[in-house]
Amino acid sequence: MPPQACLRRRASPSRHEMEPWIPGALLGRDGTLFRVWAPRAESLELLVEGERPTPMRRGPQGRFELHRSGVRVGARYQYRFADGRARPDPASRLQEGSIHGPSTVVDPGFDWSDRHWEGPELARMLFYELHVGTFTPQGTLASAQRRLPQLAELGVTAVELMPLSAFDGPRGWGYDGVQPWAVHQGYGGPKALQQFVDAAHALGLSVFLDVVYNHLGPSGSYQREFAPYFTDRHQTPWGDAVNFDGPQSQQVREYFVENALYWLRDYHLDGLRLDAVHGIIDASPVHVVRQIAERVERLSKEVKRRLVVIAESDLNEPKLVLPRDQGGWGVSAQWSDDFHHSLHTLLTGERTGYYQDFGALEDLAKAYRESFVMDGQLSRFRGRPHGASARGIPGRRFVVASQNHDQVGNRALGDRLSEKLDPAALKLAAAATLLSPFLPLLFMGEEWAEKAPFQYFTSFEDRQLGRAVSEGRRKEFAGFKWSGEVPDPQASETFERSRLDWSRRESPEGARMLGYYRRLIALRQQHPALSSDKSEDREVSLSGRTLLLQRRGRGREALLCLVFSAEGEKVALPEGRWRPVLDSWAPEHSGTTQFSLPALAISGSLCLGPWHAAMFERA
Repeated sequence: MPPQACLRRRASPSRHEMEPWIPGALLGRDGTLFRVWAPRAESLELLVEGERPTPMRRGPQGRFELHRSGVRVGARYQYRFADGRARPDPASRLQEGSIHGPSTVVDPGFDWSDRHWEGPELARMLFYELHVGTFTPQGTLASAQRRLPQLAELGVTAVELMPLSAFDGPRGWGYDGVQPWAVHQGYGGPKALQQFVDAAHALGLSVFLDVVYNHLGPSGSYQREFAPYFTDRHQTPWGDAVNFDGPQSQQVREYFVENALYWLRDYHLDGLRLDAVHGIIDASPVHVVRQIAERVERLSKEVKRRLVVIAESDLNEPKLVLPRDQGGWGVSAQWSDDFHHSLHTLLTGERTGYYQDFGALEDLAKAYRESFVMDGQLSRFRGRPHGASARGIPGRRFVVASQNHDQVGNRALGDRLSEKLDPAALKLAAAATLLSPFLPLLFMGEEWAEKAPFQYFTSFEDRQLGRAVSEGRRKEFAGFKWSGEVPDPQASETFERSRLDWSRRESPEGARMLGYYRRLIALRQQHPALSSDKSEDREVSLSGRTLLLQRRGRGREALLCLVFSAEGEKVALPEGRWRPVLDSWAPEHSGTTQFSLPALAISGSLCLGPWHAAMFERA
């Protein structure tokens, strides 16, 4: 596709002929081309509301097509099987009502103003993860768009949206989506997402989308009635695996690969975060994740802007981010849970569940040195060896966080660090993450120490399914021994409790924390010593309960001191004189002078306060 094609107001039939076989209702100048892969159907009829049913033409491999002149934007339609079942389009672009009802024809065109946007530089990425439904009181993309200037002012460079694909009911995290091509109507639908992305680009912000290719939700995933989208040859935590490597899997792969390209092409998104790729079981010669990375790279060259693919995986496999000529998959970066677990256990003292493999200060030191802590040794949590070494891989290949939707929302009560830690420890966590050699990610509200929990919520119409989800949620946390009653995901109160409280941002405590985050982000972006993410440009050492991280870049040197002690500690600085450039106990950040550092250059030893974060540059 020529680069300018993504800027056209409308698509033309000739465009469809030039591209791969893309499913869905494809709008043209004189009508709409309907395409659906349905090898399990001998016949299908197109049902457009207000019109007579029309038989579709069955082509090779069970690909049905029908061009209907006069069918325009807003037309609602379904596909009817020979036995009378009427189902929504498996590649629906919009479900205006229930995900069980008709799909809607949409116009993919948009008057973009970002023609000179070049896309994100990976090394400068600083992600801000948000859930559209709870980010603002209105819970829409339009209301989130109005908050974008505040995110740009904070200094983040990329907004990462939790999944937007249509799901059952008005409330959900998005990981139970069943229409991978449709923007959830409750958030505003397709045009709202295009407007959001265009506005973000105007402010210099990239936009990433979390997509789920390892499973579809339990309610409304009608794809299996049309074609073998799933297989019982493999099992996942969500049931039958997506059929990426069995009979007729080529069409399944195309469905998801083209979906990835669709988000980047039609919505001008800058990148995708692939959810839980360890749940994508694919024994094909070329793994589908690698195929997605290759196709995105090709699209990037076509549209002449940088596009990024990030994977979430708990397998600690460096091959995800290794170049393809070295046997890797060529993914841009991957999430590193080991960093979070190392930091979290030091801050909270938790040692149950998957935290039992962590807890020593050396674990965090190893995370800084080598990215993965578990790199082949025995995992007590798993009862077997886990991971492989990522030594020498640049820091830009790993996304780290002290909080994210998983590590907050997948707690029994959805409690944030601000519920159990005092402000000093929160500032320590922020410095450890934002001044790391990796790509940091903030979770919405973290920057002002939001107190509202982020709990798991659903709104399945099927009451029996809702009860099963609620009961399963309670059983899930048995191994963590967390106290408190697990909130009912189906209860609307669970969703309401999870909304951000923007008034806290303006409180004295919130404003101080916000100012501290701005300072950290400015340091990360501007200090020369933090410019290099190469492993040879950093050294990590321990002194009691203090971790010292030395960074070198552009001829400058910096020292980050992180004190994991409630009493404070006397720390011996490396030889030479060091000038403070960050002090988490400075009056403007803490409201007290009790443990603040002197402004003059220091040599030898000094006393740092409890949960103190301090950064020095060599004088």
